[in-house]
Amino acid sequence: MSDLFVQPFATAFDLRAGDCLAGMAALPAASVDVVITSPPYNLDIAYASYRDDAPREEYLDWSYRWAAEVQRVLKPAGSFFLNVGAAPANPLLPHEIVLKLQPLFRLQNTLHWIKSITVQPRRAPEISVGHFKPINSKRYLTDCHEYVFHLTKTGSVPLDRLAVGVEYADKSNIARWAHTRGEARDRRCRGNNWFIPYDTIKNRHDDRPHPATFPAQLAEWCIKLHGQRPDLVVLDPFLGIGHSATAAAACEVEKFIGFEIDPGYLAEARTRLETKSQMLNPKS
Repeated sequence: MSDLFVQPFATAFDLRAGDCLAGMAALPAASVDVVITSPPYNLDIAYASYRDDAPREEYLDWSYRWAAEVQRVLKPAGSFFLNVGAAPANPLLPHEIVLKLQPLFRLQNTLHWIKSITVQPRRAPEISVGHFKPINSKRYLTDCHEYVFHLTKTGSVPLDRLAVGVEYADKSNIARWAHTRGEARDRRCRGNNWFIPYDTIKNRHDDRPHPATFPAQLAEWCIKLHGQRPDLVVLDPFLGIGHSATAAAACEVEKFIGFEIDPGYLAEARTRLETKSQMLNPKS
């Protein structure tokens, strides 16, 4: 399969082998609407083709370099959704990255991707839903969330908040809060806590052959929140196995560009995108 993957529902889905710094340098300035990515976290994760254990300042400097390219290619009203996780023993890393990028972007929203949660509904049994990786520790709590930082050039990019909204529990609020779009709609802002569990898998090697992925639904909601349009151009500098690409396909965007240095991950991303294409276009 060539690096240019063309689908019936999109002008071009371009999954490229190579380093994102060089790849983005070849893209025109102000040519991308939405960037969704999850870079290596520098937490010594066992990637196939990348050493995830750089000295802290070296890692932050590298983060600034690739983010500067994101800033260059992003349109003035574009959105950059940056997913960064932490480790219990290394809790400041996500915040250090955002502080490092302050000269480039404004932090417009901080989203919390909730992987697992336990709630106590009123007059109902306690329920626990989602998936998490337990830890054996006398000091730290099991980490059930990651950050998604919504970064923009101005801090004032309009969003389609109701595109990922939820129904009102109390329907009497529909008319009361109709100002959300000037009309009565059974939809309110979801807020910045997004519960999106991983899909249940049977075999890690076959079902999720990558040590650090986000669900495609997370990327779909980011695209919808920015404002879903067919002519959007979406970029993922760290493609991995392609969840952002399949999300863009599901949102029927016009163009997607992804960079990945590992040939195995790239091949998996192309396979998943082809499978998604067949699902969305069974007669094609």
